[in-house]
Amino acid sequence: MLSRTRIAVLVSGGGTNLEALLNAQESGDIPHGEIVLVVSNVAGAYALQRAANHGVPGVTVVKKGVPQAEFEQQLSAVLAEHRIDLIILAGFLSILSEDFVKQWPERIVNVHPSLIPSFCGKGMYGLKVHEAALEKGVKVTGATVHLVNEIPDGGRILLQRAVDILPDDTAESLQRRVMEQAEWILLPQAAELLSAQIMQDKENV
Repeated sequence: MLSRTRIAVLVSGGGTNLEALLNAQESGDIPHGEIVLVVSNVAGAYALQRAANHGVPGVTVVKKGVPQAEFEQQLSAVLAEHRIDLIILAGFLSILSEDFVKQWPERIVNVHPSLIPSFCGKGMYGLKVHEAALEKGVKVTGATVHLVNEIPDGGRILLQRAVDILPDDTAESLQRRVMEQAEWILLPQAAELLSAQIMQDKENV
């Protein structure tokens, strides 16, 4: 049997989605993949401590004040050093260029806290998505895990999960429930789905 798909998780902040992935891995829910690296574009991000708590190496590749090409060159070098097969964006707030994405065809996964195509596009991330859903008055929201391609907000949808909006919801309470009932379930499922596919592709070469 081939070695498991090597996964890098890219983060920018606290790493709650990373924690869900690491817990799923330790529970045996990602049997075809292994998180071998966590990369933060922000120095001191708590997600790196979460990685260390689980014995996973963490690396910082600072984006602030660095030209895009130089940042992506450094990021690519780190990914190559760790022989990464699959990238999962888990609260990673730095935009990746078209040139970078093209080097990872159907190998970059992102999670968005809504049911795409609703509440996505420029400026729609984090709490802003949930604020928009409440302002619109919709009754159902959720999360989407999708592959990233060179077209902004593009990429094939892998998985979606709906979450009801409650009458007394705030953006904060809705954000928490979307994470618990959708994001933390979908991300490990997507990691396993793609890891199994990557292993199969390697076997067929």
